[in-house]
Formats: sequence, structure tokens, C-alpha cells
Amino acid sequence: MQDNLINFKNGIRFECQGSGKCCVSRDSYGFVYLSKIDLQRFSKYFKLSLKAFKKKYCQITDGFIHLTEKEELKGNCVFLKDKMCTVYKSRPSQCRTWPFWNENMNSKVWNKDISVNCPGVGKGKLISQNKIIKLLKEDLNNEKSILENRITPLK
Repeated sequence: MQDNLINFKNGIRFECQGSGKCCVSRDSYGFVYLSKIDLQRFSKYFKLSLKAFKKKYCQITDGFIHLTEKEELKGNCVFLKDKMCTVYKSRPSQCRTWPFWNENMNSKVWNKDISVNCPGVGKGKLISQNKIIKLLKEDLNNEKSILENRITPLK
């Protein structure tokens, strides 16, 4: 299994190019799932109660809270405007850690999907191994938090 991991010992060049490609949903693959921390961050940013924020900007799919998907946006994030994130400072952990997600660090995924669809890979400053490890830990903790906060239907 280790052989399938990409080598980032010497770091990886990455700098967001503002293409907005990572902000477009590809069915359930593209949901922006929200942890409690994400919800609190957004609530504070919008000066809304958690309940009001969830009502205005969220949906629940299979028990998981995520940013709403609107048909008229054709898969674009509700906060994407002119290929720019309008909530960049309060963006969710899922967005903060992109493209350094644990699921992306498989060489097949990285080479056939991430590096092909994300124009920032291979550009800009070198992201160090330590920084990548930190982002992977944040991604893992965020994923755990999302799983722990899954809403299960009453029986």
C-alpha cells in the first residue's frame, strides 16, 4: 500500500491559480462537508446563529451536513463568484487543505485526477513535507469530526 503513495519528501509545488475548478461539484464527490468548527466559523463570519446559517446555506445528505447545492449554480459552490471564493477567510477545512487530502495522496489519484484538474499543482512556492503533513492531519481530523457529527434518523 505504501508504494501507491506519492513522494512528497522534498515537498510539492503548489499555488492556487484561481481557476475555481476545485469549487465545482461532481455529484456527491464534490460536496463541501462541514464540521462543527466550520459551522461555527461560518456562523461568526455571517453574524448568523448556527440554526440560521444551516437553514440558509446547508443541506443534509445521508446524515452529513454540507453546503447547499443549487441547480441553477450547475455544481458551483454557493460561495463561488467569478471563479473566486467570496468567503475565503472563513472557508471550511475541506477547502483550506485542498489538494492535500489523504485520499488524494495516492499516486494514481494524484496523477490522473488532481494534477490534471488542478492547475495549481506544480506551480508557485514549494510546500514543505512538514506543511503537507500538517495539512493531511488537519484533513484527517476534519474528516473524523464530520463523521462524529453525522445526524442519524430517529428510530
